Order: sequence, then C-alpha cells, then structure tokens
Amino acid sequence: MRVHQTRYANATAALASNRRVLYMDRKNASRQQTLEETLASAVQASDTELDQILHEVDRISSALKSKDPDQDTARAAGHPAVWSAVKQALLDRELRYLALTDDLTCLYNRRGFFAAASQQLKHARRNSETLLLFFCDVDNLKKINDTFGHQEGDLALIRAADALEQTFRGSDVLGRLGGDEFVVLALQTSQTSEETMLHRLEKCLKKANGPGSAYSLSLSIGVARFDPKKAVSLGELLARADEAMYEKKRKSKLLVKAGT
Repeated sequence: MRVHQTRYANATAALASNRRVLYMDRKNASRQQTLEETLASAVQASDTELDQILHEVDRISSALKSKDPDQDTARAAGHPAVWSAVKQALLDRELRYLALTDDLTCLYNRRGFFAAASQQLKHARRNSETLLLFFCDVDNLKKINDTFGHQEGDLALIRAADALEQTFRGSDVLGRLGGDEFVVLALQTSQTSEETMLHRLEKCLKKANGPGSAYSLSLSIGVARFDPKKAVSLGELLARADEAMYEKKRKSKLLVKAGT
C-alpha cells in the first residue's frame, strides 16, 4: 500500500511539475498580445509605483543606448537602489500573478478566472462577439478518491485540465473554480460551434484515459451562450451554465433508471 501511495504521489508531483513548465513556456512565449499580457497591463495600470518604475527603466535604457548618455543617466543606471526597486516591483507583480493561478492544474483559480473572464466579456460586448461558457465537473471524483486515494484524484484533475487545454485555444479563458469544478469562456466562431467543441473535448478525454486505466475519466458539462446584444453579467452566465449542467445530469440519471 505504501509503495502504491508513493508511486501516485511521485506521479502527481511530476505531472504538476510538467504543467508548471508548460505554463511558464506559454507565459514567456513571444506572440501577439495574449490575455495574460492584457491582465499584466491592467495590473500595471492599477499600480502607479510599478508603472513609474518601468517607465523610468525604459527612459534610462533608451538613454544608455544613445551615443553620448548624460552623466546623470549613467549614475542613475548604476545605482543599486534603482535595480533593487525594479527587482522588488517585478517580484510583487509575479506574486500577484501566482495568486491568480491554481497550484495543481496551473489553470486560473477562481479569482484569476473572474478577473480574466470579466475582461473578456467587456471585450466581447465592445466588439459584438459571441462567447460560450462551459461549466464542467469531474464525474465521480469522490469515488475515485475513496477507491484509489487522493493522489489518484489529483491525477484525475490534472488529466481533466490537460484535456480542456488540448480542446480549447490559448485565447480562451480556462479555470478551476475549486474541487472538481472547471470552467471555460470561449469565443464562438463559425468554425467553433458548441457541438464542435464538445466533440473535440470528448476525444481529448478518451485520449486522457489511455489503455489500462482503472476508471473512465469523464466530465458533466453545461453550456451558456453570451449574446452581446443581450449582455448579462458573468455571474448570471455561470448560473445558467451550472443549471444546464445539472439538468443534463438529471436527465442522464432518469435514462439510467429507465434502462434498469
């Protein structure tokens, strides 16, 4: 039993570590402005001290690149207090960023999701874009925990997060609200209908199960549509998707009973 627990503990740690590496790679990748960069800009805009420091660093950097930097600029650039302030500001910014992230899955946590999704809704309203909100929970997570242990339960959550990330785009907002609940806010286009996304997610979940899996990983999913012409709040959108998910669960249970 101890060997079994150690193996799952090591596997959980390894998978979580790999997800953090992938998360950092995505974060540091050079590409067009992402949602994370939008949030970083919002943080900078709300943090006057950080904004002033970064502007000053840009000014000093530009001056040093000139052929004849003035003595005051050179002296300021070499002052330890300048770089100490920069380092502290960046560390504070990183801590704020980490505060928005779920430690196990490296998706947004509840706070991060609400912050990012609220920005996405504002953008969709301004640009008349349609969004789909997917509210999901991992089926039978308690049973998985009780039967195989909480380490395997953690692995199930990580695999669910992987399946969601493989299904949706980098511009979509993915979060773990807590426990077995996940949520995704995705842009709906002519090529990305609700049915297409759900079919893709089903394929990714089957892939996540793999051969020899002791249980079948599945998600219960409810979907709500954001219409920019009839805009509702994020809370209302979540409530609709949550209700849709439980309605599907109720119908599924009725079908099971009817079959028996």
